[in-house]
Amino acid sequence: MPRLVLLFALLPVLQCVPYREDVGAAPRMHILFVGNSLTYYNGLPLTVAAIAATAGDTFDVAMSAGANLGLIDHLAGASDATQQLAGARWDFVVLQQGPTPSGICRDSLMLWTRMFDGRIRGAGARTAVFMTWPGVTHADLWDDVRLSFQLAAKEVDGVFLPGGEALRFALAARPGLPLFGPDGFHPSEMGSFLAALEIYERLSGRDVRTLARQAFSSGRLTPMSPDTVAWLQDAAHRANEKYGPKPAVHDQRPVAESPHSC
Repeated sequence: MPRLVLLFALLPVLQCVPYREDVGAAPRMHILFVGNSLTYYNGLPLTVAAIAATAGDTFDVAMSAGANLGLIDHLAGASDATQQLAGARWDFVVLQQGPTPSGICRDSLMLWTRMFDGRIRGAGARTAVFMTWPGVTHADLWDDVRLSFQLAAKEVDGVFLPGGEALRFALAARPGLPLFGPDGFHPSEMGSFLAALEIYERLSGRDVRTLARQAFSSGRLTPMSPDTVAWLQDAAHRANEKYGPKPAVHDQRPVAESPHSC
């Protein structure tokens, strides 16, 4: 099983404001990303850190990710996620797995998130649940997928990161945006940058629409028109604004099973 572990630190500049009700400004934030290819494609953690640096924040990021891994695989030892959790103090641990529909997959996601949350709290951190997306061929499942990740975050009083909804807002505003790669599922550099904007805004509390019109991939500047960056910043902000810190989930009716696995 492929494994990829990444540790990256940026020099501190000013302060960052963590998304916590009980903590004020802090000199830096330490964030562990746990996931699969939707996290390691285009260096999502490094991109979040680079966005933070443009705002004068410092996000020290680490990653434990491997192809096709679900949260249970990390817990079972397919990655070094549990070792990284035990070996350092963190502010947030961002949990990600593939698009998760209703039924047994949703129930399992909620269970695995609870299992992770005990370890995360033991590391002094808070759980953040990163919503992925169903891809362009199953766009009818977007609401179903979002609800699964919302419920998982709510289960542990965690932070819901509506990355998939940021992509949906951007596509609704500009249908031609190339947010996906050739397979219609994995993100392009633009798609990963948009997800990183959403994550940064939610965890920092800053409005990404106020940031410089610069784009990043794997932590490095990448060419993108200022107009396009502005569109992406707006989509990230709209997703966070709609699906706020404490999501109210009202509709848990079952829907048709997704062709995706958990």
